[in-house]
Amino acid sequence: MAEAASQHLSLPSRLLELCALLGAPRDSLRGLEQVAQKKGVKHLSALDPEVLSIFVPPFIGKEDSQMVGANCGTLGKTRRRSFRKKRERPRPEQWKGLPGLSRVPEPEDVTVPDGVDLLALPQLCFPGGVCVATEPKEDRVHFLVLTDVCGNRTYGVVAQYYRPLHDEYCFYNGTTHWPAVGAAGCFVPYAVCVVSRFPYYNSLKDCLSCLLANLKLCKDFEVDNPIKDFAAKLSLIPSPPPGPLHLVFNMKPLQIVFPARADPESPILDLDLHLPLLCFRPEKVLQILTCFLTEQRIVFFSSDWALLTLVAECFVAYLYPLQWQHTFVPILSDQMLDFVMAPTSFLMGCHLDHFEEVSKEADGLVLINIDHGSITYSKSTDDNVDIPDVPLLAAQTFIQRVQSLQLHHELHAAHLLSSTDLNESQAHRRAWQQKLNCQIQQTTLQLLVSIFRDVKNHLNYEHRVFNSEEFLKTRAAGDHQFYKQVLDTYMFHSFLKARLNRRMDAFAQMDLDTQSEEDRINGMLLSPRRLTVEKIASRKSSHLQVIHRRMVVSMPNLQDIVMPELAPRNSSLRLTDTAGCTGSSAVLNVTPKSPYTFKIPEIHFPLVSECVQAYYADFVTLLSKAMGFLAPDNSLLLARYFYLRGLVHLMQGQLLNALLDFQNLYKTDIRIFPADLVKRTVESMSAPERVQAEQAPELMRLISEILDKPHEASKLDDHVKNFELPKEYMQLDDFMKRVQESGIVKDASTIQRLFEALTVGQQKQIDPETFKDFYNCWKETEAEAQEVSLPWLVMEHLDKNECVYKLSSSVKTNLGVGKIAMTQKRLFLLTEGRPGYVEISTFRNIEEVRSTSTAFLLRRIPALKIKVASKKDVFEANLKTECDLWHLMVKEMWAGKKLADDHKDPQYVQQALTHVLLMDAVVGTLQSPGAIYAASKLSYFDKMRKEVPMALPKTTVETLKHKINPSAGETFPQAVDALLYTPGHLDPAEKVEDAHPKLWCALSDGKVTVFDASSWTIHQHSFKVGTAKVNCLVMADQNQVWVGSEDSVIYIINVHSMSCNKQLTDHCSSVTDLIVQDGQRAPRCSKVYSCSMDGTVLAWNVSTLQVTSSFQLSSGGLTSIRLHGGHLWCCTGNSIMAMTTNGFLCQELKIEEIEENFKDISTSFLAFQLLPEQEQLWAACAGRSEVYIWSLKDLAQPPQRVPLKDCSEIICMIRVKKQVWVGSRGLWQGTPRGKIYVIDAETKTVEKELVAHMDTVRTLCSAEDRYVLSGSGREEGKIAIWKGE
Repeated sequence: MAEAASQHLSLPSRLLELCALLGAPRDSLRGLEQVAQKKGVKHLSALDPEVLSIFVPPFIGKEDSQMVGANCGTLGKTRRRSFRKKRERPRPEQWKGLPGLSRVPEPEDVTVPDGVDLLALPQLCFPGGVCVATEPKEDRVHFLVLTDVCGNRTYGVVAQYYRPLHDEYCFYNGTTHWPAVGAAGCFVPYAVCVVSRFPYYNSLKDCLSCLLANLKLCKDFEVDNPIKDFAAKLSLIPSPPPGPLHLVFNMKPLQIVFPARADPESPILDLDLHLPLLCFRPEKVLQILTCFLTEQRIVFFSSDWALLTLVAECFVAYLYPLQWQHTFVPILSDQMLDFVMAPTSFLMGCHLDHFEEVSKEADGLVLINIDHGSITYSKSTDDNVDIPDVPLLAAQTFIQRVQSLQLHHELHAAHLLSSTDLNESQAHRRAWQQKLNCQIQQTTLQLLVSIFRDVKNHLNYEHRVFNSEEFLKTRAAGDHQFYKQVLDTYMFHSFLKARLNRRMDAFAQMDLDTQSEEDRINGMLLSPRRLTVEKIASRKSSHLQVIHRRMVVSMPNLQDIVMPELAPRNSSLRLTDTAGCTGSSAVLNVTPKSPYTFKIPEIHFPLVSECVQAYYADFVTLLSKAMGFLAPDNSLLLARYFYLRGLVHLMQGQLLNALLDFQNLYKTDIRIFPADLVKRTVESMSAPERVQAEQAPELMRLISEILDKPHEASKLDDHVKNFELPKEYMQLDDFMKRVQESGIVKDASTIQRLFEALTVGQQKQIDPETFKDFYNCWKETEAEAQEVSLPWLVMEHLDKNECVYKLSSSVKTNLGVGKIAMTQKRLFLLTEGRPGYVEISTFRNIEEVRSTSTAFLLRRIPALKIKVASKKDVFEANLKTECDLWHLMVKEMWAGKKLADDHKDPQYVQQALTHVLLMDAVVGTLQSPGAIYAASKLSYFDKMRKEVPMALPKTTVETLKHKINPSAGETFPQAVDALLYTPGHLDPAEKVEDAHPKLWCALSDGKVTVFDASSWTIHQHSFKVGTAKVNCLVMADQNQVWVGSEDSVIYIINVHSMSCNKQLTDHCSSVTDLIVQDGQRAPRCSKVYSCSMDGTVLAWNVSTLQVTSSFQLSSGGLTSIRLHGGHLWCCTGNSIMAMTTNGFLCQELKIEEIEENFKDISTSFLAFQLLPEQEQLWAACAGRSEVYIWSLKDLAQPPQRVPLKDCSEIICMIRVKKQVWVGSRGLWQGTPRGKIYVIDAETKTVEKELVAHMDTVRTLCSAEDRYVLSGSGREEGKIAIWKGE
């Protein structure tokens, strides 16, 4: 126990790494006295600094550690982790040699932390040298960034102060006194440096300010003791965990606040982000940001050492989540100026006195003068340093937003009375600074989103490819230089890795929050990029058009929703309306939530083990008390308290208590769970402790998870490839990969048809030249479409979301001479001469399409004839050589539209468009007599129309309202494993979009996609909840959705942040069902029941996430549960049992009781429903095509049967009002289909038989009893929305 405890006495996330006192060596000062006495000089030469004392935690030795572990109450001899320079008078020659480290004796029992170079530290603490003054100077502070060989950064805050020269010896050595020698006019600088792993610039500056106030009173005492006590205090303070909880510590006379980072991925921000905006005009800020983005060699200059680090750190913060990955040395001492000769990218800072020297001696530098707010370049670089401009629209919006910021606190506080309380005044200033920092972060983040938003449209996630060439083509010509330089940087490469890993960082969240309705629709309807009519209009217009979105709270009437048939991607930043991201030039009215604070207890001295243990005990008591006052649903704060209390328990040596806190943290907020620390804790436990821990079931699961995780988790694949054309022959698999990488199409079945088209009549492989020709043909057609400019007269006749996909040559038609244009909705003639619009037909109204020929002189010219409903005349166009291609294309679009209408699924139009454009590219590639035949391989829907009946049964068409595809953009369709509809609710604190109803869709391998159910657009692209199949979803309250998984974990999703930060791990096998108590939704419900395949049933308190009761079924095989009449009805393979909530059996229905011959047949219960009003139990069995109905009053009576015609197997069933909907696999016209049977609960007859899906109906859910949603298997992977009766 003692040994284990000793390993944890060092606080894992402590603020302090070391504290050092630095100044001039004694012999230099003695010589200086003599010079000052004899010559009376006013200006004394600078001295070389050295480390005088150093203090490194922990500040309790091994003896005390053992007493802590043994719970010993007696005191041992304390042992401080520090050293001082010996004060014996040295021989003069002893100090000859290198300055700095060579003069520091070997420390006793002190290990200097990695990243701290004692040779360089004195130079950085006195970057201008130790300058003795002839009169007192103000105390001052500056800041350091120290980097080790691995690139890990530590941060230093240095406070300099002056003491009279004749007090020097008593100042840091109270035992030795030499007589004063008359040098009272000399003042010597000293520095106290605090080094931390965390950039707490303002907080540590406040700490040092308090320390200096005490040091100035130490005229007759050595200063080591107060500095030791100061360092010891900081070493006992943990860094706050990510989130809204800030730690407050009383260091008289100030209250010190240590802010937490916003989330685990965000940096700690403890500086004033508006400093660069006070030093530079917004245009200059953009120039500097461009220098960062293009990874230039940057040097900041200022006469104020403090500003060098603070301004550089502000610019680094502006770039988040992009990260500066090169050398970062914001302060160079006078001896380090040669660092600026480095050939690679760097960010450094120098005193303004060296500006001329650096600009003359070094080439290729960007020189930024903070004091003057100017940017220049070093010699001979005017020609070779080309800093491009930020894209115009993003730059203009950024400048306008910065100009609208209130940067001066004096203006903000002009109406306030002067505060008589220093801490109150500081708190007011901090609140103002926090709000301003938040506004600046939002402004810079929106700048980055404006610049890089469209990158995602050119990524292939499956093969981790970025098509930079195509991305550049979509940028405005004036922005090419900027993007070319940025795309070639390490910073952008890391940014791409994060996008390809689908990291939900600040950039991704901002992109999601500010995307337009068109972008949301585009997430569901992927199709080739084309300019919509609306975008063409905005390009013509002198101002950007703002899209106003319709906001709906309740479930919409689906017949009122017009689903856009296409939403193409944005083509250029200069032409893009970002609908909220750049639509307003005013700064966002951001009001950050006030952070919570926790006051750390006082630390009492002397710092012996008893006092430290008292401090830890007080810490635990205050945390436990704070947890007791929390509202039950305030899991955000509760998680932070668990984190802190777990750390303190570790420091106390109470490993079991620490693990219990970390276990609760794991359930409450997994994002801040310190997995490595817990793993080290478990590994350091003694055998008896380990046995004791594993006796607690909740700890046994945690230990297993932590120790096994490294073996199971594989490192994320973080490579990024740039798209390149193939150089070798390709078989189907390689061809499929190349096409997907190119971004042309992702669907595997479509690519297979394309492969067949390109290899007609030859060996089944594609040569690199053919692929290159096809790719170029596709991209040329795409580029031509971007240049389409329609007259206003034409655009008035088209819908705003229509795009022109194909234009014919100028041809003669019976409606005049012009070009035939194809959109996703219609064909029209763009007349020549005076441009005009003549409608040919919408695809819905086409009755017949024929390819014929017409006589002209002695020749016959190929012509296309289209018969249109409601029009007497047949449209005829002399398309000549284009006729056969247009014939194929129009028929495919006609068939696609017919399928879309019949199946209420706009995806068919998108697929038909893709087929049409691929036909065009194939003909352009092959340019041979067989090209049309090859292109016909892509006429998929036209062939389907001819071969199989397209029309669904009348009942199905009347009941089906809409279909959506959660697998849009995936290579293959994915099975819909579970569905959940959640109603909208209004919360003034949340975004309007969060008030909309949502449809949660669980796909394969733990993916969850969320749709906005008011418009059926993507609300949240898929995010992961584990890697196993999802079995069930339930809304536990207004704020959280619970997800039951095959991996035995219940994942909890926050419905506002769309993040999964909580996990319940009490089940030991697959979680098969979740139900809310009494079927009530938030806020009334307080209990959720979960069950797992091994027969375990747990009751959860939703607020505390604690198990309130549990029981175990001996039979196992538990697949579903229902709550009725105070009993839990449990469905296992062999029986359905009614249990009390405490686990006592009340009733049981066995599978054998259906009929005698079931005893000889291997079958089991698959699904069941309870109908309380009718007092009935409905059940389905494996391999049976009928539903069985029992009366709850007497389960012994034989069941009634409802046979289901053409049903192969029942999969799922739900109750909707007075109906039971049964999802199954069955036959329709001899073909396997997913079918739904709607059974009247009163008459027990099948009212409707719906042909629902191409594949099995896997899941059903109800939406407010107005609509029923069904999800299909992986062959189709779609969701159907049905009208409920």
